[in-house]
Amino acid sequence: MTIEVENVSFTSEGRNVLKNISWEVSSDDVWLLTGDAGSGKTALLSIMLGILKPDSGRVRLLGDYKYDRVNAGVVFQEDRLFEDMSAAENVAIVRDVTSPAVAAEDLVKLMPSELVNVPVRELDPVNRRITAIVRATSVPSDILMMDEPFRGMGDDLRKKVFTFIKEVAGHKGIIIAQRFAEGLPPLRTLKLS
Repeated sequence: MTIEVENVSFTSEGRNVLKNISWEVSSDDVWLLTGDAGSGKTALLSIMLGILKPDSGRVRLLGDYKYDRVNAGVVFQEDRLFEDMSAAENVAIVRDVTSPAVAAEDLVKLMPSELVNVPVRELDPVNRRITAIVRATSVPSDILMMDEPFRGMGDDLRKKVFTFIKEVAGHKGIIIAQRFAEGLPPLRTLKLS
């Protein structure tokens, strides 16, 4: 599976956010999509997901692909969690075959075990982010698209979470959109300006 972004331009509130962006992401690719705030990282991910429409250009799915849109596990800038559900329930809800107990096994790799069964509204921002990441990696998908996934994490936790993402992704493509590359291993990079 390959996602081809071809000459994509996008304007928001009269400002050119993206201008003639071309990019290709395939299975097994791990990309860092970087740039300053307002450079279009979120807009580009949203266009690739079909949430936004480009002003010009297109996104194509190449290869033997069974869907008419990108089938992705997504971490949005905002966590988009079910506030009254526990972290384990938030993860389990994305797969019919996963129970909260099974979801908890992945969560405890990254967060204290005593937090996996409390409502996410009671979690601090970092553990809410971990919940969103584990949920995205649990979605049956072809690619992981993560917008500012490591926000608020220290170096050690960021490395641990990145390793977890790589391990569970298998042969899925991965796009990590964030302003800075610090704390990550060298990755293929698309820098927006």
